[in-house]
This record gives sequence, C-alpha cells and structure tokens, in this order.
Amino acid sequence: MNLDHIKRVYLLGIGGIGMSGLARYFKHLGCEVKGYDKTETDLTQALVNEGIDVIYQDDVALLPAEYQEPSAETLLIFTPAVPKDLALKNFLLEKGNKLFKRSEVLGIISDSRFTIAVAGTHGKTTTSTMIAHILKDSGFDCSAFLGGISANYQSNVLYGESNVVVVEADEYDRSFLTLHPNIAVVTSADADHLDIYGDATHLVESFQLFLGRLVEGGVSIVKKGLPFGGTVSYALEEESDAYARNIEIVNGAFYFDYVSADVVIPSIHLGIPGLHNVENAIASVTVALKLGIEPSKIKAALSSFRGAKRRFEYIVKKPDAIYIDDYAHHPEELRAFLTSMRKLYPAKKLTVVFQPHLFSRTRDFVDGFAEVLAFADELLLMDIYPARELPIDGVTSAWLLEKVKLAKKRLVSPEEVLEIVRSERPELVVTVGAGDIDRLVKPLKEIMEHA
Repeated sequence: MNLDHIKRVYLLGIGGIGMSGLARYFKHLGCEVKGYDKTETDLTQALVNEGIDVIYQDDVALLPAEYQEPSAETLLIFTPAVPKDLALKNFLLEKGNKLFKRSEVLGIISDSRFTIAVAGTHGKTTTSTMIAHILKDSGFDCSAFLGGISANYQSNVLYGESNVVVVEADEYDRSFLTLHPNIAVVTSADADHLDIYGDATHLVESFQLFLGRLVEGGVSIVKKGLPFGGTVSYALEEESDAYARNIEIVNGAFYFDYVSADVVIPSIHLGIPGLHNVENAIASVTVALKLGIEPSKIKAALSSFRGAKRRFEYIVKKPDAIYIDDYAHHPEELRAFLTSMRKLYPAKKLTVVFQPHLFSRTRDFVDGFAEVLAFADELLLMDIYPARELPIDGVTSAWLLEKVKLAKKRLVSPEEVLEIVRSERPELVVTVGAGDIDRLVKPLKEIMEHA
C-alpha cells in the first residue's frame, strides 16, 4: 500500500477515537474522507463539521460507487470493534477489496518516521498525550495519533513538520505489533482483554513481542515491576532509573522532583492531578530527555499540560460542588483514580457513578472491582455496557453490587443518576467507565453548575 497514491478513504467505525484520528489525518492530507458508524456522537458531529461525510445505517445502498470497486487510489479501513456480520464490510470484501485495520495503517504511516510508541493496559493515553505536548510546547515538534482528545489541542491527531510521530500503541487484538518504534514506552501490563488473550501470560508475551519490534539502537522505557524490563526503568517513588521524589499536593495541584542518575529536575508542577499522572509524567520526562529537550522546557510544558478528555477531567469545580469524569474501566485504573481522589479531597463525601464495560471483563475481575468500588462513600452502579459482546449468564451489575462491601450502594439507570444528583446534591461526584456513560456528562454538568 502506497499512501502517496491515496485520493479517497472510507472508514468503518469512523466514530472511534483512533479511527477518527485517521479520518482527520487523511482529510488534512487533502483526501476525500467518508465513513460509517452505528451511533451519532459529538465526535462524529465534529467530523461532519470538518467536511467528512458520515452515515449511521449499515446499508450498502448508501456506499458511494467510487468506494465499491478495488482501486489503488482508495483506502478502506475498519476497526476490529465493528461486528463480523456488518453488511458494509462484507459487501466490500465480496467485491474483492482489501480492508486494512487501523493498526496496519498506523504501521505504514509510522514506518518511515522516528516513532515514539506508548503502550500499556492503562496510562497510555495520558502518557502519549503528555509526550506529544512536551514535544509541541518545547518547539521540538511532532505529529501524533492519540487515543483521547487532547485538552490543549482539542484533537486526537496533531500535525507537525518534523519526522517524529507519537503513537498510542494499542494492545487490543495485538494491534501494536504493526509498529517499529525508535522509543517504546510500556506503562502497565495488568491482565485485561482476556476475551482476546485467554490469560495474562499471553498478554505479557504480546508486550514482549512489542518491545522486540524496537528498531536497532532504540530505547525502551518500562515501568519497574512489570514481568519484563527495558533499557530504562521508571517508577512513581520506588528507586529505579527514573522516579519521583518529594511529591506534594498544594492547593489541589501536584508537585514533584524528577530524579535520574544524570538529571534532577526539582519542583515540577503538573498541570493535571493524580498520583498515577505523576508516574505518567516520569515516563514522559524520560522520553523528552532522551530526545535532548532542555529540562526547563520540559518543566514549563508539564505545567501547561491540561490532559486528555475523560482522563481525570474536571467538569464542575465549585466550592460546594465538584464533578470529575474519568475513563477508568479496569480495577487497577479505578484504584489509581479513586486513591488520588481520596488524597485530593479527604474531607468530602465521594459519590462514584460507575458503568462496567464488557461482560467478560466484569466476570474476570469482579472481585477486584468490588474491592476498589468500596473506596467510595456512595456507589451508583449502572448496568454493564456490552460493547461488542453478548450477555453472559449470571454476569450482571446486580451480581457485582452484591459483592461490594459498602453500606450506601444502589443499582441505577442513567435517568436515576440524574434524579439522584438533582435531588440529593452530592458535593463530590465522579463518573467512571468506558461505555456510553459520557452521555451523562452534559446533563450532570448542567445540574451541578446550578446547584
């Protein structure tokens, strides 16, 4: 596939965060871009406003003729998240077209560039977004394909004049094995996606294969304590090749020293909260130093960093009402997020609204979820978001709720969440999950801003 010859691009699942980034990238290059998604969202509306046509019906009659027949000028991309029986996908295959996974296209794009790839079962979106911001803010420059909307740039794809590209490397479906990174970062390797991998051992093997794709002379930066190592180890406070020291919370803001054998950067102010984000910053600073960026420029960039949407994102911040939204959907992500919430607001009653994501993940980690959800003072638990899965017998939110050792806990619908917040006026609310819980953000914001 020679991307220089491409004039038109069609994306199946265009509304996904990674797919929409590719849509914007090819639109930026001057290609005609169209796509399908099953649901209209703020993101698909944004794409339409940018001149990208999107359809929401799985109907081959809506597929333009110029996309139907194989052509060296047409690129067809799909996400593995679309159903196997999607009529549009099967029609294109029957016509003899080759369909590329998003990860394959990313591999082609990054193949001729200096690639910084950030992988991990959690932490990769914030870390890749943070690295990209440091490179942009410092003047080093880069392009970037991110797994979230950068709050600094209001986009999930960044364009640069340099030969450097930052890529969020997704372990789902082993997608990251298309990349050839010059710098590889691994933030975590907790058991996840067991519907794909079967068990944690195969997941670990996949990360090892990813690190094995490092180009000759490349650098791997791996969190200390994982079942595999890298060129450089990093940690939150545990002594390693790079770590944080003197972590302080001052007026709700996090400060820390970056420490390595070669460099100490004192009193870094991090523009977003969270102990886990201090850890992400250690990895990001290490990448920036490897690129030769001056410590003073790194420090300034971290202070101005605003994070990624749905990653510890403040929605409402008033003296009597605080509302934060986060993407956490794995027990360890929830643990990191809720631990930081407790440190930030030790005196406030914490109301957690959680939507489990996938029946299989809920089944596989039910005890872990039950343990960390008990960190809340009050839990409002929504039904499991199925995504690509069919129900599993006995795996329900009611089953999970029964296991949570908490006095104040309720199984709720989205409408009931809004009514509870409207009538009970909780002072500290968080919504967490990777499904469609983000649809509650706007109405909850409206309610809490006018409390």
